[in-house]
Amino acid sequence: MAKAITSPAAGNPVYPVMFAMGACHLLNDSLQAVVPAMFPILEADLGLTYTQLGLIAFALNMVASVLQPVVGYISDRKPMPFALPLGMASSFLGIAGLAFAPEYWLIVVSVIFLGFGSAIFHPEGSRVAFMAAESKRGLSQSIYQVGGNSGQALAPLISAFILVPLGQRGAALFLFVAAIGIFILTRISFWYRERLAKEKLQKGKKTILSSLPAMTKKQVGVALTLLLVIIFARSFYVTNMTSFYIFHLMESYKLTIQQGQLYIFLFLAVGAAGTFFGGPLADRVGRKNVIVLSLIVPIPLAAVLPYVPLFAVVLLLALIGFFIMLSFSVTVVYAQELVPSKIGTMSGLTVGLAFGMGAIGGVVIGMLMDAIGVYETMIIVSFLPIIGLVGLWLPQDKKISAAH
Repeated sequence: MAKAITSPAAGNPVYPVMFAMGACHLLNDSLQAVVPAMFPILEADLGLTYTQLGLIAFALNMVASVLQPVVGYISDRKPMPFALPLGMASSFLGIAGLAFAPEYWLIVVSVIFLGFGSAIFHPEGSRVAFMAAESKRGLSQSIYQVGGNSGQALAPLISAFILVPLGQRGAALFLFVAAIGIFILTRISFWYRERLAKEKLQKGKKTILSSLPAMTKKQVGVALTLLLVIIFARSFYVTNMTSFYIFHLMESYKLTIQQGQLYIFLFLAVGAAGTFFGGPLADRVGRKNVIVLSLIVPIPLAAVLPYVPLFAVVLLLALIGFFIMLSFSVTVVYAQELVPSKIGTMSGLTVGLAFGMGAIGGVVIGMLMDAIGVYETMIIVSFLPIIGLVGLWLPQDKKISAAH
């Protein structure tokens, strides 16, 4: 049954840890953003085909998505404070491989290391954000997730301003990013370990972990399925916008690659802002209300996006990006409250599914573009947000507070 569970008596939210985890999430996801940013360089320097590039993206996202729930499940049973810097160390090795690998198979191995590091970081990072939040779980998860979305938003800028002028070896600059991440996460791991030790010693109890009504296992299963459908629709749509919409901009509006990348950056940057505001808003008005708002607003905007003139594209991309990402962190918290005894598993499942759907979505959308054309594919994809309306049937939550 979905019900609140007990945990040691609460203190205040630990804001330094919350913001440090958000910063580390930015560092982690900026490392992943190097991979798609390198595609034009790899295609030119190593002569890779589009199929090979697609398989690189598939390897990265599938390793990250499949292993995240596994890592979350293991850490639910036995927390691993120092897994965080170890995961970043794996990403360090992956970036080194990307920068210096002379052959395709070494590139694939390198992105597997990156995917493994991401699979460790995301569920454990979400757990630390949860632990540091106390009753401010929406805010904490937003700070954490906006760091990741900001890191992903850097991909167009990384491509334009670092990899184009410096080439494949330019990726070596991000070894410094990984090293900074290892240092910060090591400090956080000591706090994590001390927090676990204090929880074992404390005897005070409080009920804080679920704002949802008591539900049977079947009701929890239905609600979780609805949530995963929402994540499916959102991930497919966002993958289209970040990886393939630029081809529509180039074909229909005659933009250059550099000009098109600025439009994609706008979508991602405003989406990161939406992620940040979604969590605190959910703390005030409820998780489901924010999820539903995030689903309904983009539907008409996405439907008209393929047909509007270029000046309107800017406004629509900003609005769609903000609202469709408004519920990104909220869906994670909602899943955690559906199954409050499995924080790591739920974090790994929801965020991991987003990676997995992104990987599959990239393959499907690419096949559609080859089969029926870019413009026609954009029209089909514009209807994806409608699927998210299943969120109307999610159980309603209520505002919670930390009760000692």
